[in-house]
Amino acid sequence: MGDLWFGGNIYTMENDGDAVEAIYTEGKRIRAVGTYEKLYHEFYNQIEETINLQGKTLLPGFIDSHLHIIGHGEKILRLDLSQMKSPNEVKEALQNRTANLSEGEWLVGEGWNENQWDDPTIIHKSELDQITSTHPIMLTRVCRHAVLANSKAMELSGINDQTLNPQGGIIVHDEKGETTGYLLDTAQELIKDAMPKVSQEYLEQIIKISVDDLLSKGIVGGHTEDLNYYGGFSKTYQAFQHAINGKDKKFKAHLLVHHEVMDDLINEKLGYLDGSEYVEMGAVKIFADGALGGRTAWLTEDYHDDAGNRGVAIHNDETLEELVKKAREHNLPIAVHAIGDRAVQEIAQLIRKYPLNNGARDRIIHGQILNENSLNLLKELPVVVDIQPSFLASDLPWAIERLGNERMHLSYAWKTMLDNGVHCAGGSDAPIEDVSPLLGIQAAVLRKSFFDNNTYMPDEKLSLYEAVSLYTKGSAYAITQESNRGVLTEGYQADFTILEEDIFQTEPERLHEVEVSMTVIDGEIVYEKNSYHG
Repeated sequence: MGDLWFGGNIYTMENDGDAVEAIYTEGKRIRAVGTYEKLYHEFYNQIEETINLQGKTLLPGFIDSHLHIIGHGEKILRLDLSQMKSPNEVKEALQNRTANLSEGEWLVGEGWNENQWDDPTIIHKSELDQITSTHPIMLTRVCRHAVLANSKAMELSGINDQTLNPQGGIIVHDEKGETTGYLLDTAQELIKDAMPKVSQEYLEQIIKISVDDLLSKGIVGGHTEDLNYYGGFSKTYQAFQHAINGKDKKFKAHLLVHHEVMDDLINEKLGYLDGSEYVEMGAVKIFADGALGGRTAWLTEDYHDDAGNRGVAIHNDETLEELVKKAREHNLPIAVHAIGDRAVQEIAQLIRKYPLNNGARDRIIHGQILNENSLNLLKELPVVVDIQPSFLASDLPWAIERLGNERMHLSYAWKTMLDNGVHCAGGSDAPIEDVSPLLGIQAAVLRKSFFDNNTYMPDEKLSLYEAVSLYTKGSAYAITQESNRGVLTEGYQADFTILEEDIFQTEPERLHEVEVSMTVIDGEIVYEKNSYHG
């Protein structure tokens, strides 16, 4: 027995403009697509339910190719600083939150971004000390490559003015040689390691909260990186398995494996795509560099606004190569955070030196800044670039100050990559950016800044079909699931995103306003706008 879906705009996404009148699903799969009349008559005796879309639009289910599911859930629960426009607004929010803290409790905030403040001066720890000297404070920057901490948090972390920078990190000092409370990249782990450990029950709750929100955004699956931050591989993996069990919660979670827990993966005798139907193992996650906002993305030339600084290499050359070799010894693909052109270039050369021969695909996460050499390397390699279109909307115009105009022609260069045969997948990097795929799709199509509404590098605009493909076909291809997910055709998984409007007929400026009507996984409605199905 099965279900017949009809009465709306059904885009298969196999090719631009491909559409059908109806889909017949049996169990978790699409049995057939075609005209309503043909499917109704062919499966008349097997149709258990007919779902009239009433003019809505049905697409293959959106898949976020790069996010942090637990971090997204924590952002929902924690103090959200991402929309604040000044340091005073941030400090006022912190002051208000301290009234509700128990003795010794950490005050944790998420998402501050000095580039959208009236005064972009980084808050000093002394200012945080004025808010509270008894509660440790940790405020994560929007890029998640930097934190602010007060003196109490620094004390608990064992950081003082003489503490040396760790490899791949910076403990910022002021002109007097005193720590400012601003810690970049690996240095922020010194603060995080001092925080109280979370329970598995907490993790399960956070995952469920996060997944519920993702489902409401039309997202049926996500490639997430969480396994190294919440008490270890085993606890976090079990929390995912319990929270997304396929019974009372369905979601297709693909877990990247941070290199520091690669041994745990191996000891558990797990390999690529092992796990369950809803929680599976992914590539080995490696960080090659930092972020553009904090000037720690690794560049081949100096920052335009910081002479002598070319960013941060998270690992030295030998260590980075050893990590790639170790993954290859266990037939594992790699997914490497690389924002700067030097980082992209270095990791592309290692992928070429140590090719993967088992059909899995390596990934470069972000790939924001390229040069001619790195682009040529990407063209030659069977590698997928995980892009985050919303980054352009939130990074420009200040990114031009970091890079200078000359480097911008190969920055955020998505159309160039696609036209050169480089496979791309679309994601949000939530909680860094808003998780909505429609916002990402809009950013890819318009290339407009959130700050000034100007259009940047218009030649790099994607068509709406190309942009939607990033979050459907592209994300499926990245994990070698292009024969199961990402398009609507016979035999593929019955995972759908159903929208209130036909986005192929909607003005691009309005894409972010389009509402999700339903989210469907395995042919089952798991989210509905006006009610919720477990």
